[in-house]
Amino acid sequence: MRTIVVALLLAATAAAQDPSELNFLSNHTDYRNLRSMLPDYTKQRAFDLLDKRRAASANWTAAEIAGRKQYLREHMLRGIGGLPERTPLNARVTGVIDREDYRIEKLVFESRPNFFVTANLYLPKRGKGPYPAVLYPLGHEEGAKAHVAWQQMLVTLARNGYVGLAWDGPGQGERVQLYDPDFNASKVFSSTLEHTILGIQTLLVGDALAQYYIWDGMRALDYLLSRPEVDPKRVACSGNSGGGTLTAYLSALDDRIQVAAPSCYITSWRRLLETIGPQDAEQCIPNWISDGLDHEDFLLAFAPKPYLQLSAIRDFFSITGARETNADATRAYDRLGAGDRMRFFQADDGHGFTKPRRLAAYAWFDQWLKKAEHSGLEEEVLPLREEELYCTPTGQVATSLGGETVTTLNQKRAKQFQRGQATAEQIAKLIDYHQPAGALSVKPFGTLARSGYRIEKLVYETEPGIVIPALLFVPEGGGRHPGVLYVDGAGKAARVADLEALVKAGHVVLSIDARGLGETRISAFQNGSDWFRYFGDWNSGMTAIMTGSTLTGQRAADISRGLDVLSARPEVDASRLYGVGVEAGGVPLLHAAVLDSRLRKIALERSLLSYQAVVDARIHRGLFEQVVPGALKLYDLPELVRMLGQRSAVVIDAASPLGQPVPLAESRKQYPSAVRRAAADSIVALYGF
Repeated sequence: MRTIVVALLLAATAAAQDPSELNFLSNHTDYRNLRSMLPDYTKQRAFDLLDKRRAASANWTAAEIAGRKQYLREHMLRGIGGLPERTPLNARVTGVIDREDYRIEKLVFESRPNFFVTANLYLPKRGKGPYPAVLYPLGHEEGAKAHVAWQQMLVTLARNGYVGLAWDGPGQGERVQLYDPDFNASKVFSSTLEHTILGIQTLLVGDALAQYYIWDGMRALDYLLSRPEVDPKRVACSGNSGGGTLTAYLSALDDRIQVAAPSCYITSWRRLLETIGPQDAEQCIPNWISDGLDHEDFLLAFAPKPYLQLSAIRDFFSITGARETNADATRAYDRLGAGDRMRFFQADDGHGFTKPRRLAAYAWFDQWLKKAEHSGLEEEVLPLREEELYCTPTGQVATSLGGETVTTLNQKRAKQFQRGQATAEQIAKLIDYHQPAGALSVKPFGTLARSGYRIEKLVYETEPGIVIPALLFVPEGGGRHPGVLYVDGAGKAARVADLEALVKAGHVVLSIDARGLGETRISAFQNGSDWFRYFGDWNSGMTAIMTGSTLTGQRAADISRGLDVLSARPEVDASRLYGVGVEAGGVPLLHAAVLDSRLRKIALERSLLSYQAVVDARIHRGLFEQVVPGALKLYDLPELVRMLGQRSAVVIDAASPLGQPVPLAESRKQYPSAVRRAAADSIVALYGF
């Protein structure tokens, strides 16, 4: 850690660190909702787009409704990064469980070369094939393909003359991606945490984690249809929760599915954002909302084929959204003359593929795949232990087969790109950066007198709905001074000693809480949950990404507006504007410097080493808000430093994807001319200001 001589400043520092003085806005009566500012802003952007889509959909003709399939496929596939090449499955049966009226085959196949998928195939022993089939993607419940409710449904289907196929998704069951030999399990214990860690890597290379789940499902369908027991013209898809998500995805994208029945998923994005927010990574697709898509489009893309929407009144997925979406989709089906093929079933229970929804699904499948009426019975199944359904000797692909992981595939993907030719215009578009326009609005909130300088508490507006609390440190005496824009991920008052050192050296310093940082940080961070420790403000960040924006671009705009504030001050020499980015403030500051030439020098302290480091690491934490989807297709952070040209940058104590110090040699490899040791007698010497 760097050591700074600040002995003469200690007394003033102690006084200046009183939170009631420097963090002055969040408890102010006029800003009581300050901590919800960023979520409110990102949600309102989404609501405006969703309202526009819904208003247009009310007047769609039958031809326009029929065209939604192609529209969804084009935009959805672009959002997930396309689909890989179809390669040999190399499927093999690794074991069989025989029962009186059905059997289970334990399978391994490769959805991509050396990327192993573990699956259970349920086959009837009664009747005569070829049989109708059900593709059965899984949710996040414990046990993956061995979960009790899944076994109950798949065995019942087999007993009633259906072939069923369930498989473990990445990060679940036998396919843990972040396998830890000490735990004999995932490093992070929760499948949703693992999914989202992998999803952030995947975003950086320009894909979405949904691509992996969709492609596994399509290859599972390839295998299912390769079986002589299956009638390829009678195939349904059904799953619950995350399996409901995949049912919606696969049914919208793959014409081989004739009947769809997602459970406990379909709602609407407006109601999602009003309630639980964006779910884990594979359930969120970049630009989805800005592309004019919503849950209804999954149903319309399947029209006019039979669609059963299964919902729970007491689900955490909004039943109001489910009802609204189904009402809209039903009207669309009616316009296509297929009203009898859209059905909505809702049970007064909670999340899960519970018996009422299972019975409704059986009846729907029988109606459309057998042209028969279901008996309405479900005989209780004695579930097998998870170990009995293992397809690998150890119960983990990682230890039995090895092969590729999502991380290794992302690493290979990143190596395909030729970076370093990005223009400022391309970067601005990618991060959705817009130079703040309009009259500058600054409001004063008092002044604190200090020995040799003063601190002005103020608030400025970047754009409507976004106010930035700031502290302006102004040295005594006349003349014009260099101006420093200081943005610290921990907040504007986190390191007052450094700010005082700069002002004592003759700089005017504006320390800001860029949106979502410092006093504008959401209150949820106080609960200390793993989700917030790993991903920060996931809801705001992912909502921004789904609406075609990024928090990095938005915070870069806050920084540019801060430069407007500095430039307008009579004490500041506008030709000498510098920037300091600390921790989470570093990445947006670096982007702002590339896009706003007024910043003549910048210093990045404990800032993320590179985006490539995130892809290279198996695990990371606390950096999602700095992610730019697709960045590695165009540039990495070291390229941005090089783009500054004659404007200098200093990199101090670069941080790893886990927030730990990176060895000096590695920093120098990435930033040959910018790295400085973090041991200096003064801030000014360290930053080069």
